[in-house]
Amino acid sequence: MKIENNILKYYLRNVYFITGTAYAGKSTMVKMLSEKFDMVCCGENFHTPVSNLVAVPEAQPDLCYTKNLTDWKEFVTRSPEEYERWIYSTAREAAEFEVAELLSIAKDRRVIVDTNIPIDILGEISDYRHVAVMLSPQFMSVERFFEREDPEKQFLLQVIESCDDSQAVMTNYKKGLALINSQKHYDEYANSGFFTLVREDNGTDTREQVCGTLARHFGLIPVDSQTITD
Repeated sequence: MKIENNILKYYLRNVYFITGTAYAGKSTMVKMLSEKFDMVCCGENFHTPVSNLVAVPEAQPDLCYTKNLTDWKEFVTRSPEEYERWIYSTAREAAEFEVAELLSIAKDRRVIVDTNIPIDILGEISDYRHVAVMLSPQFMSVERFFEREDPEKQFLLQVIESCDDSQAVMTNYKKGLALINSQKHYDEYANSGFFTLVREDNGTDTREQVCGTLARHFGLIPVDSQTITD
């Protein structure tokens, strides 16, 4: 069965998507917007409870990759090129799970999503006022990847540190991160035609400012409003 994009767009009219590169502030903004505007918060990989249960190798081979791992060291020692391919393939496979989940929760409430749905698919199922792209410089995406406290990244860091010659493994893994956040992929986001914010590395806390900018873009507050309430 195929559901036409105009139907999906209608049923996803209460959904607001934030996508982009690593370490751009997506997770922080999704959490802040959900709290300030009483929105359902769908954080990164929110689809996994269902996809882990339902995905099958015949239909979603890359989502099933981790199910067959005998050792997570295999995951962190793949070639950078294979890691890049796998990341973008899983995002495409996971898109169907994300959309199905959003259709089930977005009927009567606004939803804010930290998504990896490919930008071309977002262009088909959503629109300019419901999508925001957040970007960060490549060095931030790579060098600060493990500075965040979320359990998945800290788990991978522990796996890397447990490997023989962990420094070489980390170097290899960061090469994969550099490909995933390469200029090619950065440009795909930047030239997508969607509203875009670029994170600056100037040491200033701009969370409230960025949150306000996104709120205005999404139409959650008037465009000429300078503040948002807690």
